Amino acid sequence: MTAADPAAPLRLPDPVPGARILAFGDYQPAKVVTNDDLATTMDTSDEWIRTRVGIVERRIAEEETVTDMAVHAGGKALAAAGLPPEQIDLVIVATCSGETTIPNNAATVAHRLGIRAPGAFDLNAACAGFCYALAAADAAIRTGTARNALVIGAEKMSQWVDWSDRSTAIIFADGAGAAVVTGAQRPGIGPVVWGSAGDQADKIRVKDRRSFIVQEGQAVFRWATTAIAPVAAEACARAGISPQELAAFVPHQANLRIVESIARRLKATNAVVADDIVHSGNTSAASIPLALARMIERGQVPSGAPALLVGFGAGLTYAAQVIQIP
Repeated sequence: MTAADPAAPLRLPDPVPGARILAFGDYQPAKVVTNDDLATTMDTSDEWIRTRVGIVERRIAEEETVTDMAVHAGGKALAAAGLPPEQIDLVIVATCSGETTIPNNAATVAHRLGIRAPGAFDLNAACAGFCYALAAADAAIRTGTARNALVIGAEKMSQWVDWSDRSTAIIFADGAGAAVVTGAQRPGIGPVVWGSAGDQADKIRVKDRRSFIVQEGQAVFRWATTAIAPVAAEACARAGISPQELAAFVPHQANLRIVESIARRLKATNAVVADDIVHSGNTSAASIPLALARMIERGQVPSGAPALLVGFGAGLTYAAQVIQIP
């Protein structure tokens, strides 16, 4: 028997030029909690909440789990894409609010959607999670590791909120958004710009499994309104797109004042700026696909046009990429 040549390269899958998004899907629970509802249980008011974070109402899951909502959004995305479940070979669920870490959500979501034996994993980059997951799917497809991917952001933030804590209870909400990603001869997903500021990780935290989420709002506001616009601009530059060419700007729906501040600094003057936070609240990793799915459903953005996605949140993590609207 002849020993293998130690210098011989390992065989790799054939790469493809790029990846693109075929369709989005979204899901929100039925229960609506208004600012006036919150005012009956804590020292706040509709005007106070609107002025500080821009939220009017939010959706809260009662019986639904993170997995349930991911299944709803993923199924809707698959139907819109016209792709049968058996053609999906990678499922990624971005979430930071699961009921448990074992088993992961992705494998269960895949099973419930009829997707057989895919690669399946959860990803926790908090509110930047969807952009991280989309970048991972894009890379897997371009390197030939996967053919078609289902990428989902799903959160049940309400189960990690102290509903007597005005600083968090007025902000967070529940929902899921999903995208179907496939290979393409012309890239429809631009290079990701991502990173983290771990020195400020304590600004948004959950101490342990018996604790609720705590956020230092002013510190997060200052970081987001100064650090994220340059990341957004860099994502445009790497994709070869100027901010003025964008048809849509879809940042994480953290706070309407943060969204508007980043949009002004980016100078994306021709873009429709997502403001889904007004009626959906902050749904963490679900917020970007939720917002864009609704913009597409309402006909606010044209198919084929460039949109900039920017996620940022606990970690502190951030990620941005330009995509072509399906």
